[in-house]
This record gives sequence, C-alpha cells and structure tokens, in this order.
Amino acid sequence: MNDSYLTAGIRATPLLRLLTRNQISWTLKNTGRILFLLQSSCWSSLFSRIEQIRYRQALKNSPVPKDPIFIVGHWRTGSTFLHQLMNRDPNLTTPTLYQVALPDHFLTSYHFYKCIFAAFAGKSRPMDNVKIGIDEPQEDEYAMYRLTTFSPLEKLVFPADREYFLANTAFLPDNEKLQDWTSSLASFYRKILYATGKRIVSKNPFNSLRIPLLAELFPEARFIHIVRHPYNVVPSTRHLWTVIQKQNILNKNSYTPDAQEISVILDNMMTTIQCDYKKLPGNQTAEIRYEDLDKDPKGILSDLYAHFDLPFTTSFENSLDQFISQTSGFQKNTYSITEDEKNVIKDIMFSHIERYQYLENA
Repeated sequence: MNDSYLTAGIRATPLLRLLTRNQISWTLKNTGRILFLLQSSCWSSLFSRIEQIRYRQALKNSPVPKDPIFIVGHWRTGSTFLHQLMNRDPNLTTPTLYQVALPDHFLTSYHFYKCIFAAFAGKSRPMDNVKIGIDEPQEDEYAMYRLTTFSPLEKLVFPADREYFLANTAFLPDNEKLQDWTSSLASFYRKILYATGKRIVSKNPFNSLRIPLLAELFPEARFIHIVRHPYNVVPSTRHLWTVIQKQNILNKNSYTPDAQEISVILDNMMTTIQCDYKKLPGNQTAEIRYEDLDKDPKGILSDLYAHFDLPFTTSFENSLDQFISQTSGFQKNTYSITEDEKNVIKDIMFSHIERYQYLENA
C-alpha cells in the first residue's frame, strides 16, 4: 500500500469532480498517480453499474440497520485495537478494507479483485505495522470519501494551503449535500447488513464530531469513546498524517502539524463528545481508556458488553483468547516528544488529562 490508496477506487465521474475542483501539481510522480486513479475509476464505474443491475431489487427490499455500534475518539487512541477485538464476536461485523476501498461494488467485484487487491494492499499499515488484509476491519470514512467525495480527507490529498488539514474543516457537508451524504452512509450500511446479516461495528474518528446526526439516523446506535494519554496521541498523530499525506498527496502543499495544532483538534473532539454524550441516554454511551483495554482486554470488553446488554458468548471469549495470544508480541511504535511539547499539550489538554486520570504521568 504505497501510492494514492485513499482515492483509488472512486468512480470516474466523482474522481473527475475531485480533480477539477482541486489544485494539482503535475509532477512525473503525480501524473503516474493520476493515471493509476483514472484506470481504477473506469473499473469501478463498470463494476458499480453491474452491481446496480444485479442487486438493485434485493437491496431495495433490505433494511437499513438501526443499531450500529460506533467507536469514536481521536486518531491513535487505540480504536483500531478495540475494533479488531469486537470483530472477533461472531454476532458482529465490521466494514472491511475491501468494502471501504470499493464501496460501490464490493458485493460484485470481490472475487475478481481479491488476489490483485491483496497484493496491492500489503500486509501491514504503513504508519505502525498493524496487520491489514482485505477482510480486516477498516474505517468507513474511506468509503464515504469515495461514495460522496465529501470528507476532510480531501484536504489531505489536495491541500489548498500549507496548514493542518483538520483546522477550520467541516466534518459534515452543508444542508444541500447533507441528504446525499446520509443516504450514502445508510446505503453502505444496508449493503454490509445484506452481505453479513450482522450488527455493524464502525470505527471512524471523523464520526466523533457527528454523534447527534448518527444518533438521529440510527436510533438504537451505541457509542464507545476511547481515550489515551495525550502525550502518546499527539506525536503518533503527527506521524500518522505525515505518512498518509506523503503517500496520497497530489500537489506540493504538504504540511506537518505541530503539537499545538494537533492538541487543539484533540481538545475540541473530546469536549464535543462529552457534550454530545450528555444528550443521550446512559445506556447508549460508554467511555474506556486505551491503557485499561491494553492491560485487560477481556475484562474491559466484558464490562462494555454488560453495559450495552450484549451477549458475551463463549465462542466470542474463545476467539478473543486466540486473537490476544496471536498479537501478544506486537511491538508498538514509540515517538519522541520534547518537554516544550509536553507543556503545550498539558496547557491545552489539562481538563482532559485530569478527567481521565493521566495527571501522574503529566
């Protein structure tokens, strides 16, 4: 997974819309990337049309799920680990890498693309060596970017200025396009439910600022907010966006955010989640710390399941044991952080550091 994977797989018309409304630097490397995107868009358009013909009636008669489980929280807080753990539950399903990469036609094209896509995707994520595979859990923001061409990810791929792409960025489209966005999300979840028949677990940090809308769209939804010490989150986030932008950018306006810029977004996200939680029934929301999940994954999940009245089955427990055993030797990335950066983070994040009991390590 090396080049333009965020934008690959978008159908031809939406891709052309993205390319024409954004600034592009026509370097040799970017020209190669765009040619790759154009050919992938032609295949996506073809398979999308086939899927519409084959599955239109079946999907029309299928329900939109009312009860997804949304994992929210800032990037690099351990949400992927939680997503992977919950994916071991045979009663649940997660959007997969393949489904979010080719959301218009994953029902139709899976067997055609399987081998090629697996080779293209690689075996681990570029930013942290976490295992990936076409059937592994993945963030559905990548699907929404492809389906609607609306996502803050657009500013990562096509930055207009040299600034943090999440600064001054809307996480939802305006009123005119909001209906299209919500319809696309509902249709995507409908397809996953049709394909699996299981309750969906979504992990998408962008959804952290969309909780009221998601609660309205999915009245039986549940929300899990995962947090982690900001001293770990901030430098890891900086590394994340540096790597992803380098592999996907199509102009010369690359930018590496500093500790203050990341902390401001982190603070806003956590504060917004806390405020939105107050408007929802207690049995719809939960919060966990990554440090506790890492230390006792089965215990934390058991408590979560009890809180949400979900069956913590023997088969799930056995599958968890197997997964935990397989990943026990995983080496987490470590990142350097200066004392000045710690002070900046602490000044901005103090209320959250205090709330989640991180003061002794601050």
